[in-house]
Amino acid sequence: MILEQFYLKCLAHASYLIGDPSSQTAIIVDPQRDVGVYVEAAARHGLQIRGVFLTHFHADFLAGHLELRKLTGATIYLGARARAEYAFTPMADGDRLPLGRVRLDILETPGHTIESISILVYDLDSDAAHPYAVLTGDALFIGDVGRPDLRASVGWAPSVLARMLYHSLHDKLLRLPDATLVYPAHGAGSLCGRKLSPDIVATLGDQRRTNYALRAADEEAFVRLVTVDQPDAPEYFAYDAILNSRERPTLDETLKRELRPLTAEAVLALQNAGAQVLDTRDPSEFAQAHLRDSINIGLAGRFATWAGTVLDRKRPIVIIAEPTREAEAAMRLGRIGFDVVAGYLDGGINALENRDDLIQQTRRVSAEEAAAIVADAHPLVLDVRTPGEWDEKHIEPSMNIPLNHLVERVAEVPRDRPLVVLCAGGYRSSIAASLLEQRNYTDLVELAGGMAAWEIQMSRRPIST
Repeated sequence: MILEQFYLKCLAHASYLIGDPSSQTAIIVDPQRDVGVYVEAAARHGLQIRGVFLTHFHADFLAGHLELRKLTGATIYLGARARAEYAFTPMADGDRLPLGRVRLDILETPGHTIESISILVYDLDSDAAHPYAVLTGDALFIGDVGRPDLRASVGWAPSVLARMLYHSLHDKLLRLPDATLVYPAHGAGSLCGRKLSPDIVATLGDQRRTNYALRAADEEAFVRLVTVDQPDAPEYFAYDAILNSRERPTLDETLKRELRPLTAEAVLALQNAGAQVLDTRDPSEFAQAHLRDSINIGLAGRFATWAGTVLDRKRPIVIIAEPTREAEAAMRLGRIGFDVVAGYLDGGINALENRDDLIQQTRRVSAEEAAAIVADAHPLVLDVRTPGEWDEKHIEPSMNIPLNHLVERVAEVPRDRPLVVLCAGGYRSSIAASLLEQRNYTDLVELAGGMAAWEIQMSRRPIST
């Protein structure tokens, strides 16, 4: 048996290839939208992709089931409670899919979503009586369980789904042998749960002992535990969950339309007509020179999550990137279903080198410079980290407005004081600074290195005696 995990760090997303060499058959589970990695892996193992499973309609990314169907003719499998525009084979409790010397058994595990399933994987040559692994989707993570509130927008009460999840866990998954390997669809950094571990595989016995959500005293305690203090979900989550159930253009079709070079004049015309200009370069490069009113979301960070949070999926997007990285930016927007790219600035920022009237700079300062500004100018320190990060440690005094709420709360940021904008390391603060500049906040500096750099600077200060 072949069981290969693919981990997409920027989305904290895990997907899987399950293969049987005897029948030369492969099944893909919860694929990302750019599916080349699975086609290449199947070819490497001498396998043909015959099927693709979605354990549920994912909210944080657009899955690649339609792409695999187009490329390989794969059958799409969904939970029996799923409703979709495309043809699929419904899989209910106890349904089996034989793959030569491998067998897949289905457990319906609703709770994170109503149609959620988990997939038991049996290696018949090793142990036909006990599952080798269970692919749990977002029902059970390493260190956490799936949040039950993401489907509230379509009428499912979180408390109702939480009760379903409790029984999916205790009546089904926790009855599996301790040695069963748990392979979830997400890891640490995903907003589909609250305390996900950086580990991306563990035994069920380990989770039985260490997973806080599995140790709730009873059903009522579990419901209370998983329906409070969940992280804010970006608005695009509801959109992606619905889009995963619909027929739509494939990624290659979308990129063929989107990847067109634009002159500076064309970019300006689109911007003036309401397009969003997205600069995907590193924050330090963006600070040195960028097109006025552009938004910086660097490819080196959690690009898709913040693009989905900050950008409007209904408005055209124009990309400014390092030359040769335009396709990567459009593809990563496509991973979350933002198929509204109007093109990219041909030649990148260098296309504007003689247009000083269009260029802005952001003053990015070291922690030492920021400390001097705080001492002398008494600015407002604007911290765009999460409330939990701010509670743990912050500059005193400072205002905390999390980045995902900055636009809606921007009226709270005074215009009559200089600003020092910071986050944990400088990625989110660059996004925040670009959003503020877009709204005509000009008297601001951004702390390079964020709170981490500030702490180092403070530790170097001489101690008064």
